[in-house]
Amino acid sequence: MSTLRVTAEELTVHEHPNADALELAQVGLYRAVIAKGAYHTGEFALYIPEQAVLPAELIEELGLTGRLAGSSADRVKAVRLRGELSQGLVCRPRALADVDLVQAAEEGTDFAELLGITKWSPPIPTTMNGDVEAAADLMPWVDIENLQRYPHIFEPGEQVVLTEKLHGTACLFTYVVQEERSIVSSKGFGSKGLALKEDERNLYWRAVRGHGVPAVAAALAARLGATRVGIFAEVYGAGVQDLAYGTDVRTADTPPGYAVFDVSAEIDGQVHWLDPTAVLTEGELPLVPRLYEGPYDLDTVLELASGRETVSGRAVHLREGVVIRPSAERYSPVVGGRAIAKAVSPAYLTRKGGTEYE
Repeated sequence: MSTLRVTAEELTVHEHPNADALELAQVGLYRAVIAKGAYHTGEFALYIPEQAVLPAELIEELGLTGRLAGSSADRVKAVRLRGELSQGLVCRPRALADVDLVQAAEEGTDFAELLGITKWSPPIPTTMNGDVEAAADLMPWVDIENLQRYPHIFEPGEQVVLTEKLHGTACLFTYVVQEERSIVSSKGFGSKGLALKEDERNLYWRAVRGHGVPAVAAALAARLGATRVGIFAEVYGAGVQDLAYGTDVRTADTPPGYAVFDVSAEIDGQVHWLDPTAVLTEGELPLVPRLYEGPYDLDTVLELASGRETVSGRAVHLREGVVIRPSAERYSPVVGGRAIAKAVSPAYLTRKGGTEYE
C-alpha cells in the first residue's frame, strides 16, 4: 500500500462516454467519476484516494451513506460507474470552505487529519500474526507510490525495469553479520520497528526457513562486505490472499511461495539498494518475474500492468500490476525518496472478493 495523503489538486475534466449526467475528473493519471458540471478543468478540489476510511459526518455530507466499501460502508475503493473506472473521490468539504486550495496544492498540504480520514488497515490472519519484539537492526522497507498519482517520477526514454507485482504479503528479512542473527517481519509490523519472534507456525518464518534465506543472506553479505543485508520478498499461496498462483501454504511440509523483489545492504555505514538479479546467483532464491527492460514509456507500463500473471506458469489469475524502477538506482524529487513506483491493473482493483492483508 502507498502512503495515504488527502490533498488539494488541480483537475482536468473529461466527458463520460457512457453517461450524459456524469463526467470524469482527472488527478495525475487517476480519474474519478463526478456529477456533470460540478467542476471544470483548471479548478482545484480535494482528492481522497483509495483505501481512505471516512468519518460518518463526511460520508453524510458527501451523500455517500451506504455507498462506500467495507463492512461499515466507510472505505473508498475503486469501482466502475457506467463502464468507467473511478478511483478516489473529488470533493470540497465544508470544513475547507475558507481554505485557499490553490495555495494548499502548491504547498502539498495534507488534510487527512483535519478531516478525520485514516488509512484502511486490513485484519491480520492468525498465520501472519505472532509475538513481536523491538527490532532496531531491521532493514526498513518503503511504501511504493502509485504511478497514476505521481506520473512524473520517470522521464520518457529513461532506462527502467518492470517486474510483476505479486498479490501476497511482503516479508522483510534482515541478516546481521556480527551476531549471525536473522530478523523477520511483515510490512505492517516492520513499519512500526517490530519483528516477529520465531515460530514454526508463522507464515513468514516458514517461508524464510523453507527457502534457506539466512544462508543465502550470509553468503551475500560475505560477497558484498556488508554488515547487514535486507532481503524483501513476496510470500504467496492459498491461505495468504485471494490470488494463490497454484501454491497452497496450508500444507505443512511445503513452504509458502516466495519471490524476492528487492535487496539492500549496509556497506561502510551506508545502505545501498541493489538489483536482486545482479547480486543473487542464479537459483539461490526465487525472484519476481521480470517483464520488461528498456526505455520508459507510459503506454508500455500500463499495458504490462494488465493481463495474466506469469508466476504459476499456467496464468491462473489476473495480474495485480507491475513495479517500475530505474535501471540505475536514483533519488526522485517527485516523491522525496527512491525512484520506484507501481502501476495496478484496473481488473485487479475491481475484482470481487479480494483480500489485502499485510
